[in-house]
Amino acid sequence: MDIFLLFIGISLLVIGGEFLVRSSVSISLKLNISKIIVGLTVVSFATSVPELFVSLVAAVEGKADFALGNVVGSNIANIGLVLGITAIIHRMSTDKDFLRFYWPIMMLFSVFLFYFISTDLDLTSFEGMLLLIGLVVYLLFLVIRTRTKKNIVFEDVDEKLKSTSYFKVIVWLIIGVAGLYFGSEWLVSGATGIAQSLGVSDRVISLTMVALGTSIPELAASVMAAIKKEKDLSLGNLIGSNIFNIGSVLGITALIQPFKLESEQMLNSDLLWMIGFAIVLVPFALLIPKRYEFFRIEGLLLLVAYMVFVFLAFYN
Repeated sequence: MDIFLLFIGISLLVIGGEFLVRSSVSISLKLNISKIIVGLTVVSFATSVPELFVSLVAAVEGKADFALGNVVGSNIANIGLVLGITAIIHRMSTDKDFLRFYWPIMMLFSVFLFYFISTDLDLTSFEGMLLLIGLVVYLLFLVIRTRTKKNIVFEDVDEKLKSTSYFKVIVWLIIGVAGLYFGSEWLVSGATGIAQSLGVSDRVISLTMVALGTSIPELAASVMAAIKKEKDLSLGNLIGSNIFNIGSVLGITALIQPFKLESEQMLNSDLLWMIGFAIVLVPFALLIPKRYEFFRIEGLLLLVAYMVFVFLAFYN
């Protein structure tokens, strides 16, 4: 039953997230918001909503390790699993913006999160507000850069959604919110039951199975783009997802429901793994084997590292 709840929960999160993205984009385009702005803000936030619902439900139910583990595990999976598998299928290109802009901001959010947790193993409303403010500043800077730099990487936006009827948009919105709500409730319930039956903590399940489930949309989209050998396949959106996970998911969760961690392993191990996966992107992008491109060897190394992380999470 717990496995069934986990599977249904993940499925509803994926479906709910997709319908929420469609309805949000349609409403934004109807308001004549530019395609670039919608891609940089609305779509990016909407794709992080599954993680938000899961973390918020977990925090409200007093499962702090679960709430943080979902985000930390998702960020690790985005780099180790999604980037790893994608690079194995087809090389991923990047540019100087990755090192000058996206990567430093992702590191800033990661380091600040580590600092906030390290003080007393909790994330307060004030700290959540700071993360949200940081995200807003990041988005404003992105929007300003679009006026001077034309090749900004942003989420793809289907302009045909502008012509969607308001009735259909409302139906999509209802389906999206309902799917996300029930999906997050059932996923947390099922994952907790599985953790208890396996004799492991909520932290381990959230870092692995739950994080993998909420990362499925990114994995599917990246793999399909790699199979099609799309030349504009880039790290920008993937790194942006990690920034949104910390800034919006944990920011909003802590603002609504501050939480205190149960296990110091989240601080002494898991957050360090997340930062480590982020750091290793720099030498990979600059040195091995060609600058500003990720090849099969780097993808394989990232995937092996992710498998080691998952093994150690269960083993320890």
